[in-house]
Amino acid sequence: MGAYLNPGNNLFQMDANSQIYIDKTELIKHTNRLIGSQQRFICVSRPRRFGKSIAANMLAAYYGKGCDSSELFDRFKIAGQVDYKKHLNQYNVIALNIQNFFGLMPNVDDALKYLQKRVLKELKSAYPGLVDEDEIFLSIALEDVYSKTQQPFVFIIDEWDCILRDRTYTDDDHKKYLDFVRNLLKDRAYVALAYMTGILPIKKYGTHSALNMFTEFSMTNSGSFAEYIGFTEKEVLGLCREYNVDFELMKNWYDGYIFPGDLHIYNPKSVVDSLLRKNFSSYWTQTETYEALKRYIELNYDGLKDAVTQMLAGELVHIDTETFQNDMTTFRNRDDVLTLLIHLGYLAFEQESRSVFIPNSEVAAEFVRSVKSCKWEEVNLALANSDKLLQATWNMDEKEVAAMIDSVHQENTSILTYNDENALSCVIALAYYNARNEYIRIRELPAGKGFADLVFIPKRYSDKPALVIELKYDKTARAAIDQIKDKNYVEALKEYHGNLLLVGINYNKATKKHECLMEKLQIV
Repeated sequence: MGAYLNPGNNLFQMDANSQIYIDKTELIKHTNRLIGSQQRFICVSRPRRFGKSIAANMLAAYYGKGCDSSELFDRFKIAGQVDYKKHLNQYNVIALNIQNFFGLMPNVDDALKYLQKRVLKELKSAYPGLVDEDEIFLSIALEDVYSKTQQPFVFIIDEWDCILRDRTYTDDDHKKYLDFVRNLLKDRAYVALAYMTGILPIKKYGTHSALNMFTEFSMTNSGSFAEYIGFTEKEVLGLCREYNVDFELMKNWYDGYIFPGDLHIYNPKSVVDSLLRKNFSSYWTQTETYEALKRYIELNYDGLKDAVTQMLAGELVHIDTETFQNDMTTFRNRDDVLTLLIHLGYLAFEQESRSVFIPNSEVAAEFVRSVKSCKWEEVNLALANSDKLLQATWNMDEKEVAAMIDSVHQENTSILTYNDENALSCVIALAYYNARNEYIRIRELPAGKGFADLVFIPKRYSDKPALVIELKYDKTARAAIDQIKDKNYVEALKEYHGNLLLVGINYNKATKKHECLMEKLQIV
């Protein structure tokens, strides 16, 4: 075994020995189907700490010669597949973590030379006489070994995009690196499988072909690999039962990354830390300072501040992800910035509507910290007064509630379309932002004979009343309360027992004032 050529299974053994390990070995059944085919080039991009490296270690341990991994894999799901033994430890694996080379030698030319030198050294040792001693090009050496042995290679490349995420590298550096990877892999008979992982999708360069042989599986185009990188909701539910943890709280904190087929993916870092530390907190976002998010949301692109404000209020924002150049420096508009935030994990993407949103409480807290630092005074004022608004609501102080919503609406006229029904809903949601600490908020909840505009259901530990909020535009607050009753919106809370506040809010377009009316009920 070597450090790069057939590195063995020690890294995956340590992963599998972890206190919390979720069996993701069925990923291998998908890669097995692609071996030796035109579709053998796979690039999986996910945010940091989503389990990409564990998957890479797993594939290296499964395919690599030089070790016997049967005892390790026999206990996992992949052992039930018919071709399990066919591919087990049958390939030369070259496993590379690109960050390790560019961390040592930041100059692109030196890093690539060093990478080739290290792998060549192991190839020459493993295949004496098959590789010329003075050979300096890795691709030529691999061709020599393959032509004489007919044994193909599986390439596992982790952190493949690290150079694209580092601001110190130029476009010329990027192209030089991408050309190296393309020359190493494209149209090479010695490649049985190439599996790359990173954060960003493959860099676009106009007519520059770069790595167009790869099929990409990203946060905006997840494909068949979605369930194998990150924890599924079913897996998280099982862990919550095992550790006697409230699943609804776990969901509120860390859910939100939704892929086609209603597949919910959780960040493993956050889930594992919350279970082991027996506390819900911001674990994933603490691995990087909020300055990283702030740097992007304060960029002066038209509509960016509006979009962030709407998402803080719980709204979805439609975007075009196609113009993004798949790096961290080339931005042409607000959508490019928002698309980057999807790939970094700060935003979730709904593929059907092509919309983005803030996924969960953990990430929302990071946005709030960043917005405060950006000095968005009108938004910060709304967030700061949210607790006061909640208290006024619980006290059934109708005049104070109306006055505070007036203030939020007026302060945010530069961000939101003032005389618009959707803007009113956004204003109310922003004003009640801190309700997420006590409540699970549901927008347009199916209820009775229609949809309740906003429903706040108390979390299990909360002693606060449930809230049903109905909004009216140029009508009356009484009409809002009557609609809640006439259409029996309370029916949506049939599983809830306790105090309930009906809140009717009307906005008068002529006076630009809000009116509030409230009633208290008891659900038994």
